[in-house]
Amino acid sequence: MRVDWLELEGFRNYETLRAAFAPGVNVLYGENAQGKTNLLEAVGYLAGARSHRARMDRELIAFDRDRATVRAGLESRGREFQVEAQLFRGQRRRLTSNGVRLKTAGELNQILRTVLFCPEDLMLIRAGSGERRRFLDDSLCQLKPRYAAALQEYHRLYEHKRRILRDWEDKPSLLELLPDFNDRMARCGAILIHYRAFYIEKLARRAAAIHADFSGGREEMGLSYQTVSNISDPRKPSQELYPLLLEHQEAHRRAELESRQCLSGPHKDDLIVTIDGRGAKQFASQGQTRTAALSLKLAERELHYDDLGEWPVLLLDDVLSELDKRRRDFVLRRINGGQVFITCCQEDGLDGLGEGSTFHIRAGKLVESR
Repeated sequence: MRVDWLELEGFRNYETLRAAFAPGVNVLYGENAQGKTNLLEAVGYLAGARSHRARMDRELIAFDRDRATVRAGLESRGREFQVEAQLFRGQRRRLTSNGVRLKTAGELNQILRTVLFCPEDLMLIRAGSGERRRFLDDSLCQLKPRYAAALQEYHRLYEHKRRILRDWEDKPSLLELLPDFNDRMARCGAILIHYRAFYIEKLARRAAAIHADFSGGREEMGLSYQTVSNISDPRKPSQELYPLLLEHQEAHRRAELESRQCLSGPHKDDLIVTIDGRGAKQFASQGQTRTAALSLKLAERELHYDDLGEWPVLLLDDVLSELDKRRRDFVLRRINGGQVFITCCQEDGLDGLGEGSTFHIRAGKLVESR
């Protein structure tokens, strides 16, 4: 799986860009605020029409433009694709593959998959539960189209229910809608919990092995899933989880009405990380939290390989400069195979990466150095 070439028009600070990339390592270097992360963002957008930095597509369009285009030639599962995303101000985006319009963004996941690692991810362990849910969601949406559809619907229902709870005292008739939204949220939520449980089980095995390798066997990393309190086995089929979610919602009905917040559901889930049996968020050192975060990201990449039989495109956004030499060398040893994009401020200091291309980015312009 690889990105052979990329074209940008009016995307972030890129007026126009066309670049061809190596199937191995591609190093993008330059000063801050020149467009390195923007280029990675464009590649990542083609893996599901989502940005890790923007909530709305219009944020990706250059200030002086009404539209932006991201176009790429891809190789995936032995086939060639030309994928295009057209973004507009005030209109719905248009996604195509080989000239055929895609009905959903999830169809992009079946063509290109990416794993992004950025400096913020180094604090994944210490961050709030929302960041760890996003980590799970980003990977599962690429792996499981049904999960992506259920997550999108759950978010839509959640926003509706949130508005009902916010306004019900002024408009009591809104309470008549609440049972229907609870029912539909429970059905979608059961799908999310089921998939998260099995994914975390697989992730735990991979991450533990990577972490043990990293620490020379001196530390043991563990992962567990924290979800709705009355669900003892989240791996049960979704149809068995559904009535439990309904029951939990009903038990929190009064508290939700009084607080005007959605208090029950998988939007409160968390991924619990432990080091030698102790909670990493509370007790791990800064070095241990970074090692644990690295292990999670590298494990995510391996799970994509297990599912596809080929490596996803790996996007390393200025993360190596945040690591000490030991951790940096460990990452570089583990990413052999597959296509990799690495951003950094200087082109040196990345010995041992193997064959590839190096590009200098300056003010939205890209020049191949070698």
